[in-house]
Amino acid sequence: MAEADRRDHWQGVYTSKAETDVSWYEDTPEISMALLRDAGLQPGMSIIDIGSGASHLVDALVAYGAAHVGILDLSAAALETAKSRLGSGAPVEAFVSDITLWTPDRQYDLWHDRAAFHFLTATTDQQAYVRVLVQTLKDGGKAVIGTFALNGPEKCSGLPVMRYDAASLQAVLGAQFKLIATRQHEHTTPWNTVQHFQSSAFEKVPSGQPA
Repeated sequence: MAEADRRDHWQGVYTSKAETDVSWYEDTPEISMALLRDAGLQPGMSIIDIGSGASHLVDALVAYGAAHVGILDLSAAALETAKSRLGSGAPVEAFVSDITLWTPDRQYDLWHDRAAFHFLTATTDQQAYVRVLVQTLKDGGKAVIGTFALNGPEKCSGLPVMRYDAASLQAVLGAQFKLIATRQHEHTTPWNTVQHFQSSAFEKVPSGQPA
């Protein structure tokens, strides 16, 4: 899917539906916070949330004491919804962008992606994502990437998705990332459908060092 089509799709979703009327809605980001803590999250760190939408993860990270939180999404409407919940002094920076085309202006301690990567079904888009990940994450930094599991849905929001386990996700990310943890979990949608996810954490290996 072209960048303009992706942008129009997600802007349409977030302008036509309430925050609670999308399948990925959750009251509190308990699993994401647990995964980030397991990956080394500490107060004072910087975190970038990819495909953040209107998620409440940014609220939780600010409350936890993050020094800087980047939220990136194709939908400006989604990011405005998230920002409207936060005070003007919150250490949050919003980026309206396609992740495959984004150029970061800083590096982050942690990268979080709950169900954005699996929408990239073209190899060229997956490779572009990995290039941005390498540029964005500090050496030794951790990336937590959640996708539909191998037994998860084949589509979401009307779009086809890729399904992964830790090994297949590692194969896409390549030798510069070392798998450090993985877990299977279930997400219950607002209409009580169960979706199977996997979330895996990777450490960025400095260039020239073996993974």
